[in-house]
Amino acid sequence: MRESFSVLHSIPSQTVRPLQTVCQPESLPPSQATLPEIERDRVLNWLSKNVPDARLQHILRVERMATELARHHGLDEERAAQAGLLHDLAKFFKPKRLLEIAQAEGLELDPVEEANPHLLHAEVGAIVARNEFGVHDDEVLEAIRNHTLGRPGMSPLSCVVFLADSLEPGRGDTPELEHLRQLSLQNLYCAVWQTCDYSIQQLLASRHLIHPRTVLTRNWAMEKVREKRG
Repeated sequence: MRESFSVLHSIPSQTVRPLQTVCQPESLPPSQATLPEIERDRVLNWLSKNVPDARLQHILRVERMATELARHHGLDEERAAQAGLLHDLAKFFKPKRLLEIAQAEGLELDPVEEANPHLLHAEVGAIVARNEFGVHDDEVLEAIRNHTLGRPGMSPLSCVVFLADSLEPGRGDTPELEHLRQLSLQNLYCAVWQTCDYSIQQLLASRHLIHPRTVLTRNWAMEKVREKRG
């Protein structure tokens, strides 16, 4: 489940209006060179000591879906797999630890993050990936940072990991989620846009706060789709 400021599944799905496909399939530029391998077994061993088994299973499903989406869209599968495997490293860090790491890194925090430090787990997860596992590939680190709230201008790889985190099979099998999964195979930007819409609708219905970056990501993705439609 996404945290309270970008949750996709915090309330019953029937409260959400059905989505309609308004996007055309897209082609993306070919991916560039691959990056050095990480020791997957070492990452899995670390995760087994730092996250519950249910979260580890989610991480593995995200890794798998991110890889499949990357392959489908002609992106770097290895980068997608790495970002998927590493995306929730800080998911179960205590709020105090998240704030301390973020502040030590010099991250600029907004009031929502200060009030709800759990939202920092994506940013802090990228720091852990760099410091603990030696990941220095900017695109992988950005995909880890962006997997929760997204970010305007994010790369196709970040879109893939954002969608995989939101839509992996363990999230449920409602018609809305199935629609979004199919959309993620057709057009990444449209899928990001409508996934944000789905999240925002649920958050409004449940009277949760909405992080501004979720709205900014939604607007950016929608404009990307409109640009391509001309």
